[in-house]
Amino acid sequence: MNLDKLAKMAKENNAEFVDLKFCDLPGAWHHLTIPISALKDELFQHGVGVDGSSLPGFSSIESGDMIMLPDPTTAFMDRFFERPTLSLIGNFMLSEDKVVSYSRDPRRVAGDAERLLGEKLNGLQAILGPEFEFYLFDKVNFNQGPDSAFYTLDSAEAPWQASDDEENLGYKIPYKKGYHVAPPQDRTYNIRNTICCLLKEVGIELKYHHHEVGGGGQHEIEIKFASLLQMADRSMLVKYIVKNEAFRQQKSATFMPKPLFNEPGSGLHVHQYLADENGSVFFDKSGPARFSEIGLFYIGGMLKHADSILAFSNPSTNSFKRLIPGFEAPVAGTYAVGNRTACIRIPGYQRDPSTMRFEFRPGDGTMNPYLGYAAMLMAGLDGIRNKIDPGLPLDVNLDKLSPKELAKIHQLPTSLNKALNALEKDNSYLLEGGVFTEDLVENWVTLKRREVTDIRVRPTPFEFEMYYDV
Repeated sequence: MNLDKLAKMAKENNAEFVDLKFCDLPGAWHHLTIPISALKDELFQHGVGVDGSSLPGFSSIESGDMIMLPDPTTAFMDRFFERPTLSLIGNFMLSEDKVVSYSRDPRRVAGDAERLLGEKLNGLQAILGPEFEFYLFDKVNFNQGPDSAFYTLDSAEAPWQASDDEENLGYKIPYKKGYHVAPPQDRTYNIRNTICCLLKEVGIELKYHHHEVGGGGQHEIEIKFASLLQMADRSMLVKYIVKNEAFRQQKSATFMPKPLFNEPGSGLHVHQYLADENGSVFFDKSGPARFSEIGLFYIGGMLKHADSILAFSNPSTNSFKRLIPGFEAPVAGTYAVGNRTACIRIPGYQRDPSTMRFEFRPGDGTMNPYLGYAAMLMAGLDGIRNKIDPGLPLDVNLDKLSPKELAKIHQLPTSLNKALNALEKDNSYLLEGGVFTEDLVENWVTLKRREVTDIRVRPTPFEFEMYYDV
């Protein structure tokens, strides 16, 4: 989109401001707002100065001056501002004599991963389709101090608050019985409809939405496929719209992987394939699981590097409270057809060869999508380059295998610390073509180890139950 089209879009919507959104290294959006009069060529040539040292994972204070350069192709009208506001997503750049890209900018990583794919496999695109799972709560309170720690959650749908429900109308959702429930048990379908209409306004087409398994207000929105960088932008926008529309309707949305003990966790399953002008190159009707050789090599690469991928796709200590047996969450590095306990699942119901794909199931909403999606692609490219054979699919329910049987299968990391250990040992595939840099990987590990320590040194309420009376 050029400046003339942007100016036309702003005029048609009576825009008064331009909001510039940018992503820090962990994956959170930040923004700054400028008047609509600043929508000129200079904005896209020189950007806006920002302090990178104030953003997690970016530059140090002595070299904090950086530039946020907006991408005109990302324009949309932000409906959460009371005054009409045109919004743009941007890249972080170094403010040197010549504006150059910043190695730790997550959006640069995703763009360079696409570039490398084009160089290595001419004419192919990485196509992704994530599933966004989240909880909607009616009340959320939490606090951590030196002398106390607590969290308390409430959902009108959940059975655990039935005795205190002032509505007295029933229609609670039993434990793990929320999958595709209909109204009146599904109380928030109208919110999901509104969210999906807002998504359509910004160019994000819906595949479907529904209530998920968790009876305490778990939901899913799945959108149509897009290329890697575009889908990373859209992933940020989906989370932004879900959280803000929920907040506007006096509810709280969270993509936290495991907010409720012993209830289903929320994942971010990522469907993916490589495509040429005719569609997916992963289809071969005579291949194992109807997958082509290049598709199997891609899977082989992802399984080989699965442990280190988890450092980006599951980058929180809470992530690994979800990856436990019994909740359709993968715990082993396997692939299968139609098996939701596998790390990689080839959907058994897909019939269209042009979208032949697989689903990487471990990921969750704490992922920075620019880094997570790029890491998956880089692992797949490594599998293709080195012709890594994943073997035959393992079509068994991993949750029902004995410890002896499970011991024969590669187990995924059970903690963030173990995933970070894997990343430190296995990251050369990420560095190919300068997509990830050693500096970015080292800085990521430093940031995440700090989170591990922050959790490790704090007592939890359950520890008081276990150990207070020693």
